Amino acid sequence: MLKPFITLAAAALLVGACAPAAQKAQAPAPSVTLAQAADAAVTARGTFVGKSKHVTTGHASIGRVGKQWVVILEDDFTFDGAPDPHVALGNNGYNQDARLALLSSNSGKQVYAIPAGLDVAQFNEIWIWCKKFSVPLGVATLSLT
Repeated sequence: MLKPFITLAAAALLVGACAPAAQKAQAPAPSVTLAQAADAAVTARGTFVGKSKHVTTGHASIGRVGKQWVVILEDDFTFDGAPDPHVALGNNGYNQDARLALLSSNSGKQVYAIPAGLDVAQFNEIWIWCKKFSVPLGVATLSLT
């Protein structure tokens, strides 16, 4: 009678021990509104090119709002759609550790906060990435402004 309880308790401890580690990997960044992003000091900008037969167009930039770094998808941003699209940063390729958030809309201006633990100087691209199928959907190579 005691053995099933011990097994169940051990499994609960194992699951509990794994959950905080996943959360610590990248704490969510503070949110920044579109209105706040309008005053962003833009440091780099790029133009999207579609990948994997997807159409991704428009401009994206990295800027600073106060002490918070942000990715801004500009008004002209468009994406033809796919399951599970995420916004991420990359350096000559997609970096899964720099995935910021699920894409909130397939078009228009959007802003995504960059967690403080990511050094924006280490990245030269903004990616739209399909997490479900691990394929690129679009990339904007950045140039300093």
